[in-house]
This record gives sequence, structure tokens and C-alpha cells, in this order.
Amino acid sequence: MKNFEFASPTTKKAAVGLLENDAVVLAGGTDLLSQLKDSLVSPGRVVNIKEIRELQGIEFDPSRGLQLGALVTFAELIGNRTVREEYPSLVQAAEGVSSPQIQNMGTVGGDLCQRPRCWYYRNGFGLLAMKDGQSMVKAGDNRYHAILGNSGPACFVNPSSLAPALIALGATLQIFTANGERTTSIEDFFQIPASEGEKEYDLNDREILTGILVPPRGEKISAVYEVRQREALDWPLSAAAVAMEVKEQQITSARVVLGHVAPIPWLSSAAAEALVGKALTEETAAAAGLAAVQEAVPLSHNQHKVRQARVAVQRAVLRAAGMEVS
Repeated sequence: MKNFEFASPTTKKAAVGLLENDAVVLAGGTDLLSQLKDSLVSPGRVVNIKEIRELQGIEFDPSRGLQLGALVTFAELIGNRTVREEYPSLVQAAEGVSSPQIQNMGTVGGDLCQRPRCWYYRNGFGLLAMKDGQSMVKAGDNRYHAILGNSGPACFVNPSSLAPALIALGATLQIFTANGERTTSIEDFFQIPASEGEKEYDLNDREILTGILVPPRGEKISAVYEVRQREALDWPLSAAAVAMEVKEQQITSARVVLGHVAPIPWLSSAAAEALVGKALTEETAAAAGLAAVQEAVPLSHNQHKVRQARVAVQRAVLRAAGMEVS
């Protein structure tokens, strides 16, 4: 690890002013420190944003919704009574990160901005892992790679635990730039890179994610379901988040988002269409699961993820309705 400058600004403006050339942002550090150790990044400056008070805290207003500072930890999210009551899917997603150490250090902003866990990328072969014009992923061990959105060179899966639930809930991100603040819907924040120089999220070098606004819950019910290889700390094999409105046992609106199956959190309009206008039953949940993976294109070694994603959607729907099956 090469030497670097370390700065701890106390304002957003000062932080952005320090983000130049090869500077990187430090929040919880649960991803950045591993990148530094593995020489995936070699910054000239590390900008610690943990001293910026306006990036902290959880606020709730019934008319405006839930405001999360980017530095809110997973532990704070899990322990907040209002979040548990109003947005259970966020708590379920956060609890999936089972390590107490990461729950207490990892931040909601860092979770959205973490880099892929693809073993080709983590071993220094680049985000797209291309060699001699060919994809190392498609020709190699791709057990944990994408089954959706993988028609181009990007085959990694988005690693965020919270993003599927936040997209299902219609959250908005607040980003501070050198020219002031901008906002973007969270589904527009993530992007599939077409070349090695592109990022997988819409955040420029001189911008920081400052907060997340989740709309009022209203009549929505929501849930997250993750398919895991083990209960110990690990990333899910597949996951799904749903948010639905139900009136008189009929689903009137729905958003279904798959996680860990595509380079971006995958918003499935087909699964939503399979739900809307239907009674909330096990059969409807199963139909939504099938619809969610109808366009899946598994790679040579990850056919199993199609079934896992289907089951994740089915069980997320049932979990939201209080009909969870074992």
C-alpha cells in the first residue's frame, strides 16, 4: 500500500473540494480498506467524511417520508423503531448483513457505492474482466455472476444489500457536487458499464452521496427475501424486494426488484404485471417468480441462479403478505 494524504473535512463543500485527481472517499471503510489492501485502488488522498454531521441521522416525517443520512450505519437502521414499523423491508435487508462488525461500521451510503465482489475484479482483472477481447467471466468460472443484463461485457452482479428494497420503495438519492446538490431516483443511479473506464453507478469523482429519501409508506406492504448458501456473513446468491399496495385482497400496484442477479439491481416490470390486478395468493406469488426470470440468460455455470431468483421473488411476495412459507 503506497503512502497517501488523509483529510477529515467537516462540511460537504470542503469534502468535495478535496476530491480531486486520485482521491477516494472513506465512510465506514468496510469496502475501501479491502480494496486498498488488494491494491485495487492506490489513492493519493483519502477523504474521511465521518466528521460531517449533516450526513448523519435518521428523520421521519409522515408527510415527507424517511430521511437517511449517508453515514447511518446498518446497526442504526436495524435499531430504529420507526424504520422497523414503517419500512420492514429495509430492516430485513440490513439484517441480512449478519456480521456485527459490519453492521456497526458499514453505512447505507457505502452499501450503495461498494464495488462488485466479482472474483475477477477483486483479483485485478478489471471490472469487465476482458482478456484479448474475450470475457474471462463468460469463458471461465461464472457460478455467481449475472443471469440478467449480461448481454454486453458486464457480467458482475451488483452487491448492494439495500438497493433492491430502496428501489422497490421508490427512494431518491441526494448527491452533493461542486455546483451544489442534485437528486436522482435510485434506479437511475445504477448503470451497466459498456467499457472498462465506465463506473457502475452515476457518481462523478467530485461528488459524494449525502442522503436517501424514502417516500411515505402509505398503504404499501414490503419485504425482502434472500437465497443464501450459508447464514454466516456472505453475499446472497439471489435476492428480491417487493413493495405492493393491496385493497380488498387484490394487488393494486407493485414493484419487484431482484438483487445479486444482474450488474444493476433489476427492476422487473414483468413480475409487477403478474401481480397487479390479482388476488394475493401463493399461486400469484409463484406466477410473479416465473415472470421475473422469463428473460434470464444464464451463463455456462450459473443456471441454478434462475431458480433461486424465481424462489426469492415468490417468497418475498408471500413474506410481505404475512404468508411466508418455510
